[in-house]
This record gives sequence, structure tokens and C-alpha cells, in this order.
Amino acid sequence: MRIGYYISGAGHIALILFVLFGGMFNSTPEPFEVTEVSVISGAEFEAMMAAVQPPEATTDVAVPPPPALQEAPPPAESQPDPTPPQPVQPQVTEAPPPDPVPQSAEALPPQPAEVSDAAPVLAPPPQEQVVLAPDNSSRPVPRPAERVAPEPVAAPEPDTRVADTVTEEVVPDEAAETPREEAEAGAPEEATTQIVTEATEPPSAAPTTSVRPRTRPARPEPVAEAPREQPTPQPAPQQPAVQQPSTSDAVNDALRQALEGAAPATPTPAGQSGPPMTSGERDALRVAVQQCWNVGSLSSEALRTTVVVAVSMSEDGRPMNETLRMLSYDGGSEAAARQAFESARRAIIRCGASGFNLPRDKYAQWREIEMTFNPENMRIR
Repeated sequence: MRIGYYISGAGHIALILFVLFGGMFNSTPEPFEVTEVSVISGAEFEAMMAAVQPPEATTDVAVPPPPALQEAPPPAESQPDPTPPQPVQPQVTEAPPPDPVPQSAEALPPQPAEVSDAAPVLAPPPQEQVVLAPDNSSRPVPRPAERVAPEPVAAPEPDTRVADTVTEEVVPDEAAETPREEAEAGAPEEATTQIVTEATEPPSAAPTTSVRPRTRPARPEPVAEAPREQPTPQPAPQQPAVQQPSTSDAVNDALRQALEGAAPATPTPAGQSGPPMTSGERDALRVAVQQCWNVGSLSSEALRTTVVVAVSMSEDGRPMNETLRMLSYDGGSEAAARQAFESARRAIIRCGASGFNLPRDKYAQWREIEMTFNPENMRIR
């Protein structure tokens, strides 16, 4: 019940304060500026403006008189041309009388020409030599490479690690959920299916011999002489043509003879006998080692050296690197044989890292293997 009294008292107090101090907050109005204006007519305004503008100054400009035209001088009287001098007539000299024509002598009778009964001997026309185009088509020559393999391999990119198979470069990615191991890009060495040498250059389509120029025809002799008897030349003995082996056969024979081996070095011990290895299995092992055999870094003497390498194999088809040894060599010095052995050793280790494809049931036959590395057969001079 007292809330009503409080509200009523507060309202009365606010009203009293507004009445007492309300006039203190009113702002004083600014005074108005008043200007007196008078109304004039248009004629008075024009007269007032004319009095303000100054009079225009007039400037007298004297125009100069035009110059007097000079009279042209009278044309000069034409004088008559002087009489030309009379031309001097040259003296005409009389030509001497022509010599008297001698009287023509009597026509002499023609002398009879000597005619021989024998007809002149004419030289036979030279035979034209016909050059036939060679009947051989140009085949593309493979690009020379230091390594020979059953299948050609393109050259890898520079600064690429040498590997048995093509591997892509792996870069670790921090944003990936499972981190990937960093790996370098790898590719096998460049290889070709055959060795490109000077002997395998494509034959030229140009003729080997040029056409002999035609001789000048002989002049007929005035008198035909009797032919002299000439001794009959004895025919030269014909030598039998030597058959040269074709380049492709020589290359195939060289590939077949190279890397001969994969034969057991020691006799099979008792209790470990098994079926012998077939020629296909031996060739597969030879080709596998041949893919990694690089003879491009060998010296000239090492290329003429043949080495026999022995190695012990494990049951999974991998060579035991510590058992690699050179049994014998032929055709060069000891230093050249050592260089050729190191090249063969690297080939066996590189290709045998993943194991050779050998039959497990014939392990007793390929436990000890001897391989003959002959670089000379891989090149054709």
C-alpha cells in the first residue's frame, strides 16, 4: 500500500524541480540579420550599369597605300641572224680505172678420183653398260648398346639407378595417413637384341662401279692392212668363290657360343642323383646371366680373354657370392683376365639377386655351376 505513496511523492518532486530549474536549459536564440532592399525599374538599372562600364577606346589604324606597279621593260628587238658561211666543197678525186679482167682460161678436164673396191672398216658401236639397282631393302639398324639381351630395352633417364625391373620414384607424403617409404626410381640398363658393328652397316644403294665413258670412234684407215696373227691368250685359272657367312648367322652363332656353361662342375654325389638338365633350362640360365653381362667397360685385351667362372648355388636359385671364383682363363694377361672375371662376377650377382628360375627337383645337377664367358664371340670384326 505504501508503493502508491512513493510514486506520487516522486512525481510531485519532479514537477517542482522542473518548474524551478526548467528555464536554465533553454538556449538563447541568435539575432536575425536584416538588409534593406529597394526596388528599381529596368531603365534605371541599365543607366546605372552604363555608368559603371568605361568607354571603349578607339584606335585609328593608318592603312599604307599599295605600292606602285613598275612597268615592264619593252621587249628587245630581234636582230636578223648573220648569214651562215658557205660550206667548202671537198675536192673529188677521180678513181683509177679498174684493172682489165684477164681472159678466162679454157676449162680443164676433171681428173678421175681413185675408188677402192674394199669398203672402209667401221668400228663397232660401244656397248652400253646397264647398271641395275641393288635388290635389297634397307632395314632399320638397331641402336648400338653395350649390353645384349633377348628383348630390347630403351635407354633409361639420366641419373637413374640401375635395377632389374622398372620402379617409380616414391616421395614421402606427410599428409598421407600411412607413411610411404622413400624409394628411388630404377630402370634396367639399355640393351639390344644384336650387336651393331661395322659389318652390319646397311648396304649402300649407289653402284659399286661407275660406267666407263664412251670412246671416240676410230677414223677409217685409208688402206686396209692384213691383220696379223696374234697368239691366243691362255685363259686364267678361275678361283673358286669363297662363300662368306652371313652376318645374321655369325651373330646367332656368337650368341649361342657366348656364355657357354651351366654344366655341372663336379660329378653328382651318391644319394643326390636326379634327372639331368635339359638344353632349354641351360639356355634359360645362360640368357638370364647374359642380360646383366656388360662388356662395354672392358679393355681391348680383356675382350680377347676367355674366363671360366665357378659358383655354388643355394636351393632357392640364388648364387653364393663368397663361392664365386675363376677356374681358368685363356687369351690374355692376368690383369685382363681379372677384369673379365669381375665383369662376369657382377653379372651373376646382379641377375641372381632375386634367384634364377631353376627346377628344384634337379638341385643336385645345378648345385655347382661352371660358366664360360667369352667376350670375343660377342663382337664381330
